[in-house]
Amino acid sequence: MIKKAILFFLPLMVIFNNSFSQVLEPVKWSFSTEKISEEEYYLVYTANIEKGWTAYSQFTDADGPVPTEITYESMDGIELLGKGDESGDRKEGMDDLFGVNVIKFTYKAPFIIKQKIKILDISKPISGYITSMACDATKCLPPTSVDFSFEFESEAIDELSTADPANQGDGLAKPVKWTFTQEKISDSEWNFVFKADITGEWNVYSQYTPDDGPIPTSINYESADGIEIPDAGEETGHRKEIMDPIFGVDVIKFSSDEPFTITQKVKVNDPTKPITGYLEYMTCDNSKCLKETIDFTFNLDGTAAKPANINTSGLAEIDQKIPSLNETFRNPISNCGDEEEQKSGWLWLLLLGMGSGFFALLTPCVFPMIPITVSFFTKDTKRKGWVNGLIYGLSIIVIYVTIGLLITLIFGPEALNRLSTNWIANTLFFIIFMVFAFSFFGYYEITLPSSWSTKSDQMADKGGLLGIFFMAFTLALVSFSCTGPLIGTALVQAATTGDYIGPTLVMFGFALALALPFGLFAAFPAWLNTLPKSGSWMNSVKVILGFVEVALAFKFLSVADLTKHWGLLKYEVFMVIWILVAIGMALYLFGFIKFPHDSPIKKISPLRGIFGGLSVALAIYLMTGFKYNNDIKSYNALSLMSGLAPPTNYNIFLPKLTGELDPALAEKYDSYTICANAIPCFKDYYQGLEYAKSVGKPMLLDHTGYGCVNCRKTEEHIWIDAHIRKILTDSLVLVSLYVDDSQKLPEQLYSVSSGKKLRDVGDKWADFQISNFLQNTQPLYVPVTTDEKVISSPRGYHPEMEDYLEYLRCSIRAVKN
Repeated sequence: MIKKAILFFLPLMVIFNNSFSQVLEPVKWSFSTEKISEEEYYLVYTANIEKGWTAYSQFTDADGPVPTEITYESMDGIELLGKGDESGDRKEGMDDLFGVNVIKFTYKAPFIIKQKIKILDISKPISGYITSMACDATKCLPPTSVDFSFEFESEAIDELSTADPANQGDGLAKPVKWTFTQEKISDSEWNFVFKADITGEWNVYSQYTPDDGPIPTSINYESADGIEIPDAGEETGHRKEIMDPIFGVDVIKFSSDEPFTITQKVKVNDPTKPITGYLEYMTCDNSKCLKETIDFTFNLDGTAAKPANINTSGLAEIDQKIPSLNETFRNPISNCGDEEEQKSGWLWLLLLGMGSGFFALLTPCVFPMIPITVSFFTKDTKRKGWVNGLIYGLSIIVIYVTIGLLITLIFGPEALNRLSTNWIANTLFFIIFMVFAFSFFGYYEITLPSSWSTKSDQMADKGGLLGIFFMAFTLALVSFSCTGPLIGTALVQAATTGDYIGPTLVMFGFALALALPFGLFAAFPAWLNTLPKSGSWMNSVKVILGFVEVALAFKFLSVADLTKHWGLLKYEVFMVIWILVAIGMALYLFGFIKFPHDSPIKKISPLRGIFGGLSVALAIYLMTGFKYNNDIKSYNALSLMSGLAPPTNYNIFLPKLTGELDPALAEKYDSYTICANAIPCFKDYYQGLEYAKSVGKPMLLDHTGYGCVNCRKTEEHIWIDAHIRKILTDSLVLVSLYVDDSQKLPEQLYSVSSGKKLRDVGDKWADFQISNFLQNTQPLYVPVTTDEKVISSPRGYHPEMEDYLEYLRCSIRAVKN
């Protein structure tokens, strides 16, 4: 019988196991070239390493891990010049895993090998493979080899392009590749063609999109004496004209389904003069935006069109790469913000599922089924009864985990991640939870079609392994009126964490708790005598769960309210609702309120009295949330309500947040202003640094953008917290650097570190971010000391308010110590 059981469940267990396992590829290699001169190039090998993993240097001791090695199979056309230079987050020291000194590179920066070569024959391609080993804290993967090939071609005659995003190794997001071509129509007319190849979920905005939304694509000519340009040009591609949820206005944008092309007809007066200029555009995905500027040159005299070389004559040079920032962002002063590879939230999700499963056991749909089902199994021999109970329990687990897997596969990680702040989803969850609550109160039942349970019961009557499986399936169907709301609650909570494996973990925990008593009581039948008798207490459990559902429903409505700024569920309203729910539970438990399926209460049992007292205590505790905290000028936020209640500054009765500029500072620093949530800030790094030194406070660099969705989420949902706002106001100097600020600089600058022309304020701060932190996405928060050293690991968008608060507190403690 056991052998049959193993054979029956093996395929299902493989499916379950595959949901947690995957082919690991923690190191991904990409290859590119950098031209030094006509004869010399760099071959660039770039490894992007997943968090928690490391790759090993070419020069690490061979007694330990396998060193990274580049093997050339075809290199007749080149000569290697020295050994490859390595860069990245380099660590050298004793490795606990191998017990020897090693040189390794961590995930905090791309691991890059640059091999200098001399071209002997440009027509001959280079090919070979790179071998590397990857390890994390507990295991290593076998060495893997990745093939590469490099070809060096003469420059195309009439085409120039930006770098291919697929071949970039600097860790920066480059979702759009632009190419520029010229088409001759007649001796006096040409078409200039600007084509954007867009990747993934990114979009580029039309020249004709309104100015109050994203930055429109624009073509700007700096040297166009020899041509006449009649209009902005014709646009083609996958065009959409819709309300954009990021900007809240109607926009015209082009998606990645096909290239976005602008064809501009020009009249040529003097073909001997080159035409130079730059194209400016913004690209956004579902959560962030990038603003880029691309220089171009068109030659109409028959010579080769070449990528635009920046004419630096007359441009003031600026080098914003600060060595101390660039070095310490990889190895900050503190370990604040470092994340463990294994998410601690997984344990919480598992416990959430198990808690819901244990509550389900106490409901009238499930509890009476325990002795009936176990008695059926124990009719046979003790060994056979134990085996059948085990198979029954495993069947329950397989059924519910399969549901979790299906939800994960249907929605996918991106959709689950967006649920956390999507106002439509959270409003829908509010409605669903209220429906669940009134079902628990007994006003109606949520059931599945009776034909489903009838058919399943018929299959169960056939006996054997399949019969036992369908007995478990029948339990899942007939108990749905009690378990459905609990499952729905747990799944919604898991889905809104954004964790891809969340629904599966929750369902595994739920099923494990639900299956455990069936297996245990089948193995130890005598324990059945210790079970309490069925009775009205089971309905009381359902009603209490109904009150919990009501409270959680308003938590989701609060998220929608914050996101859309309705002003319906401000702090006071939300807390009053939760207090009323706690009082309602107390009144119910003490017998003052009854619901449809309640039996008359002759006497309050001790257990019922204890839970009633706890409900009163909860109501009193919630009332203390209205105490005024003079330090933060707001209500006293309760620790148990963190992440549930709206921020205390989002209130009705207290004065609104106001910020007053210090007149002396405003006169001295023209970038000093009031930022989000009335927090004083600087919009210039150098002015902010000067002020921070004068007052002896560390800075928080806020790399942001007007079109940055997650920046607004941080400001609206996290910075509004009274404790966080107090830190940003009193303990740190906030420096907000907008990378899409289109205000023109007093004079154009040439960036020494990036080799780009900087035309506006946004260009300047984007260059600053890339030069010092090798990232170009926003938001990026970086705590920095007055001597320009990074305090904690740079942090992107995270929706958890408590994590953000601890990140700031930890950074401040690190400076003080």
